[in-house]
Amino acid sequence: MLFEGDPEPTSPEGLVIVGRYESPVEAQMAKGALESAGVECFLVGENTNNLLPAAFRVRLQVKREDEAAAREIMAQSAGDLPGEGIGEG
Repeated sequence: MLFEGDPEPTSPEGLVIVGRYESPVEAQMAKGALESAGVECFLVGENTNNLLPAAFRVRLQVKREDEAAAREIMAQSAGDLPGEGIGEG
């Protein structure tokens, strides 16, 4: 559990965040777009978001070597996908 002033958990070694979503459904849509293009990706915080949606965002992560391709796919799909999209951080 994070408390005020605690840093946000860092991504596991070799993974980068390519999207943050308020809704797990939006995150699943983005994940599906990447997976359909052959990019392996992971959702972090999906279940926590279901419990406290206003407090947590679902993070979409990919392998560092897939980051450029993932961002390109996400940019092409931006009109189709709701949410914040590809903002990292």
